[in-house]
Amino acid sequence: MIEKLNIVPIEEWFSGLSHPLLIAGPCSAESEDQVMATAHGIARMGKVKVFRVGIWKPRSRPGTFEGAGSDALQWLKRVKAETGLLTAVEVATPTHIEMAIEAGIDILWIGARTTSNPFSIEQIAQALKGVDIPVMVKNPVNPDLELWIGSLERLNRAGIAKLAAIHRGFYPYERTRLRNIPKWEIAIDLKSKFPSLPIICDPSHIAGQASLVPEIAQKALNLSLDGLMVEVHCNPTVALSDAKQQLTPIQLDLMLNSLVFRSPSSANNEFVDKLEQFRNRIDSIDQQMIELLGQRMRIVEEIGEYKKNNNVAVFQLRRWENILKSRIDCGKKLGLDEEYIKNLLQLVHNESIRKQADILNRKDKLSAE
Repeated sequence: MIEKLNIVPIEEWFSGLSHPLLIAGPCSAESEDQVMATAHGIARMGKVKVFRVGIWKPRSRPGTFEGAGSDALQWLKRVKAETGLLTAVEVATPTHIEMAIEAGIDILWIGARTTSNPFSIEQIAQALKGVDIPVMVKNPVNPDLELWIGSLERLNRAGIAKLAAIHRGFYPYERTRLRNIPKWEIAIDLKSKFPSLPIICDPSHIAGQASLVPEIAQKALNLSLDGLMVEVHCNPTVALSDAKQQLTPIQLDLMLNSLVFRSPSSANNEFVDKLEQFRNRIDSIDQQMIELLGQRMRIVEEIGEYKKNNNVAVFQLRRWENILKSRIDCGKKLGLDEEYIKNLLQLVHNESIRKQADILNRKDKLSAE
C-alpha cells in the first residue's frame, strides 16, 4: 500500500528558491580550479540557484575516475562563499552524509545505483533521522516505479520532508539515440500518485549528448516537471567523466534563454490533466516501439547479409509460421485481438523480406557488373 508523503514545497527549502528549480554543475569535481571556474560561470548568469557536483563517483568499472572525494568539500565551501550558490552533492553511505553535513552542504541527492538497493536506502534513512536537509532521489537504474517510491517513503518516514525525485531515465539494454530511455510515463505515474512531490529532470543523463540536452529539457518542462538538473563543465572536452553530455556555462545560458517555461495546466496545481497524462504515456510507449522496430530491422539486415554470404533464400516458411503462432499466442494472453496481431506482424515481416531482398539484389547486381 502506497502511503501519503509529507512534503515541503521547494520554495520553502531555502529563501530565494523558486519554481522551477534550476540546478547545474559538473559531473565530477576534478580540481579546485575546475570547480571554481564552473561555479563562477554558472553564477554569472543569475538563473541557477544550486551548484551540483559529484565528489564520490560510483563508476561502472574500476580504474576510472571516481571523484576527488572529501577534499572537494573544501572547494564547495569556497563556491558558497564566493558565488552565493547553494551546494548539492551525491551521497551513498552514512559516512558521506556525515562529512557533507559537517562541511555545510545544502542539499543531498541519492544516485540511481543507490536507489536500486533498499538496504543502502535504509542505512541512509537511518543516518538522516533528525536532520533537516533537502534530499533528492534519482530513479533506479531499471524502470521500477515501486522501488523508486519505496526509497522516497523510507526517507520520508525518517523525517525528511524536504524531498524531491530526480528523473534521469532508465538503462537501455539496446543502443538507442539517447543514453537512457526517458519512459516519461513513469515520472507521470509518480506525480499522479504524489501530486505534491517535486520531480526534477536530469536531461544530461537522459540525453548522453550535449546537443540533445535542450530537447529533453524542453520535454520535461512541457510535462510540468518541477525543475532541471544539468551537468555543466568549464571545459567539457577534458572532463574526466561524462564529457559528451556536459554543457559549458555559455551553452547552459543559451539553453535556458531558449526554453519555454510553462505554467501548470490547471488552477488547482495538478500535474497535467488526465487526458494529457494518457497522451504522454502513449507518446513515450510509441517512441520506444519505434526504437525497438529500428533495432529489429538492424538485426534483419545482419540476417540478410548472412543469407547472402551463405546463399540462403530470403523467405523461410517454417520460421514465419513459428513467428505467427508464438506472437499470436503471446498477444492473446495480453488481451490483444488475433487479427490485429496478425496484420501487425505481416507489415513487419513484409518490410523484413523487402530489406533482405534488397541486400541479395545488390549482390546479384554487383555480380552482373
